Amino acid sequence: MVPAPMADTNEGPEFELPRRFGRYVLFDHIGRGGMAEIYLARGTTQMGASRLAVVKVVLNRFSEDPSFAAMLISEAKLAARLSHRNIVQTFDLGREEGRLFIAMQYVEGFDVTQLLRKLSQKKIGLPAEFGFYIVLEMLQALDYAHRCSDDEGNALGIVHRDVSPSNVLVSLEGEVKLCDFGIARAVTDIAELPEGALEGKAAYMSPEQARGERIDGRADVFSASIILWELLCGRRMYKAQPGREVIDIARAGEVPPLVDRGLPEYAQLQAIVSKGLAPNRDDRYATAGAMARDLEDYVIRNRLRASPMKLGGFLTEQFETELVSVRRDLEQRALSVTAEVPVEVIPDLGSYDDDRAPLVTVPPPVVPQEIEPLALPSSGPPAAPEVVPAAVVPRRPAPTPLTGPPAAPKRPVAVLALAAVLVVGVLAFVASQLVH
Repeated sequence: MVPAPMADTNEGPEFELPRRFGRYVLFDHIGRGGMAEIYLARGTTQMGASRLAVVKVVLNRFSEDPSFAAMLISEAKLAARLSHRNIVQTFDLGREEGRLFIAMQYVEGFDVTQLLRKLSQKKIGLPAEFGFYIVLEMLQALDYAHRCSDDEGNALGIVHRDVSPSNVLVSLEGEVKLCDFGIARAVTDIAELPEGALEGKAAYMSPEQARGERIDGRADVFSASIILWELLCGRRMYKAQPGREVIDIARAGEVPPLVDRGLPEYAQLQAIVSKGLAPNRDDRYATAGAMARDLEDYVIRNRLRASPMKLGGFLTEQFETELVSVRRDLEQRALSVTAEVPVEVIPDLGSYDDDRAPLVTVPPPVVPQEIEPLALPSSGPPAAPEVVPAAVVPRRPAPTPLTGPPAAPKRPVAVLALAAVLVVGVLAFVASQLVH
């Protein structure tokens, strides 16, 4: 989860905070996922500018596993290629104190799970237009990632594999971003996770993913459709039953019917959701973009369209008091941290070779030392600073008039007088000849 200030967690941090961790200073514990501890951190660039980042420190048992480390490096290469307004940016990967870590863009806000929980506490439902907006933005992120290609134009075959409400972030400005492509995998890169790591949450798995079959982007479409179903129905789609686990229900693809909540054109909406949740992937939307187009047409036709400004205004209206308090606390904690080690953007994730270098080893950061003053000569007073004369700017010629003929050049008075005498003499000579 990236929205640090709003995170809900019952587990304390592994590290005592604040704590220097390589080129970052960890100062707030966000929570713990299945494979990593998540912290809010502060870093400083070489020019002195500071920024917040979310640092995911991989748990010890996974950091020490070479196959997992190689998979994480491979995924970081893919994540580094993703640049989209609806995707959280991954900008750093390394190893510190024997622990793998990944650093991501910080997004101030809620994930969808937190948002729904807080609205439920206030006994407020999420307006339908905002639910549609969140899913549409999420589908655009998936469509972009699924179509992403390498420098030669070959499809990378990226699949997120863990599209769930906790990985869909909503910022206080009304932006929607999909995070945690760190456990995504190109379908051409087959690797096994260490025992104990769960790829994807069972309640949001497609039937083929729950059965452990080879998957493609249509598995993400199914997961996104589950989120849409739950936003429309106001409850979980898959629930454990006596003698049956959620994973068993997911394998069977048992999709309950969509509840009619009085939305317009219910039959058309049900058709969109049902196609996204088709148990057979061949009957499903072929791409996230295709589903987004049908859903957007429905939203526009029924005047249910929202915008970041409207969603941000809704969040401010509902949580303004809480947000102001949390933001002030965050600012105070951030200002109290001094990060001397600059934040370094990973130069080229694609330069790492999985076969020759299965682990990324980041050299220990260089802590800048105080610069000693220059030593002066041992004798005599210090030399006066050299005075550099100001540059002499040549006088610019007067501008030429924009209209009229160019002015005749001025000539000396003596030359003009001599010319006048000669003219008079010539005229007198001519007159005398005419008289005779």
